[in-house]
Amino acid sequence: MKAIQNYKEVGERVFVKNLIPQVIGHGGAFMFWRMPGSDQKNLIVCNSGASVVDELSLEDSKPGFAFAPFNPTQKKFYFSADLVFRFKGEEITEGPDLSNTRYITEPSASQAENKKSYYPKEKNSFSHHEYPSVVKAGIERIESGAFEKIVPSKYKDVALPEDFDPLKTFYRLCEKHPNAFVSFVSSPETGTWLGASPELLVSVDAESKFRTIALAGTLRNTPGMNLKSVAWTTKEIEEQALVSRYIINCFKKIRVREYIEQGPRTVAAGSLLHLRTDYEIDMKEVNFPQLGSVMLKLLHPTSAVCGMPLEPALDFLQHHEGYDREFYSGFIGPVNFDGASSIFVNLRCMQLFEDSARIYAGAGVTADSDPEKENEEVDMKIQTLSQLINP
Repeated sequence: MKAIQNYKEVGERVFVKNLIPQVIGHGGAFMFWRMPGSDQKNLIVCNSGASVVDELSLEDSKPGFAFAPFNPTQKKFYFSADLVFRFKGEEITEGPDLSNTRYITEPSASQAENKKSYYPKEKNSFSHHEYPSVVKAGIERIESGAFEKIVPSKYKDVALPEDFDPLKTFYRLCEKHPNAFVSFVSSPETGTWLGASPELLVSVDAESKFRTIALAGTLRNTPGMNLKSVAWTTKEIEEQALVSRYIINCFKKIRVREYIEQGPRTVAAGSLLHLRTDYEIDMKEVNFPQLGSVMLKLLHPTSAVCGMPLEPALDFLQHHEGYDREFYSGFIGPVNFDGASSIFVNLRCMQLFEDSARIYAGAGVTADSDPEKENEEVDMKIQTLSQLINP
């Protein structure tokens, strides 16, 4: 077997395609991602197993990758960056010396026959509740004063074609969603997830600037549409305003008043449009070096994926959705990687099984919502991803 010494000469796609089955074969985990608006892709391999934590500390964690479920009371997973690779175009711009590792440039015959390039966990079966009825129940609870907003979700299982290649799907997501956080994550602990999230949860850059966004409201994006002239309904404007107020209330809880607010504005996320407001805080100016970790705990799960107030909304979803979201609408992203942490809400995502993909989506419900229209919105989001499986 030929040791990896000149792997930079083979190009990104060939190298990643050969490396991933070897990582899986040795029981390791990998995280492959591309940041919004970037042409650089990053791949880390974790050979040391996932760390399981109650809460994630951005400041104290060594470079790695976080993956957390929707339910805030459940354990979060953290994967250390044991091996790091960076790619630009087809060029491998950075990587470790692999000559003394167990990874090779070309798979052996047995590895070549085993096309397994991800961990397909056992699929759970749920008695899936009818989505319009869940929305209707949510509206009734809103009208009774139980909460202001609820974000019910559903999933659809889509059969995978025999020639399905998750790596090709990752690259398709990168092409179709240039402004999203695109990720391909696989580990024994979490199974395998593919996604293109438009929603930043928290980020802290090398200059100690904290950022988060309020993202809500959904319309179909048509080619050539002028984003400045998009007409939003009162329901969608109010839905997004609730998310913004939720973030500002979190700032108030920790007595942070010096922040920059920009928006709302219309942004495109693939075939969909959303309303977005950006928030920024200089952590040095407010003398709050732990702001990233504190806000991560306060914001997750956000009102954009759960509802508000949090406790009654979460209780409603757990009793009415009829299934376990697992990592859908949890959070995901690199931590202390190149001096920055970027955590996103795990949206527009699918979970991969042996012969099918489970695609998840949800929609914000307020007192002005229509159950059938909310169902159409969720189906539209699911269709966006299902088209990538069977293009």
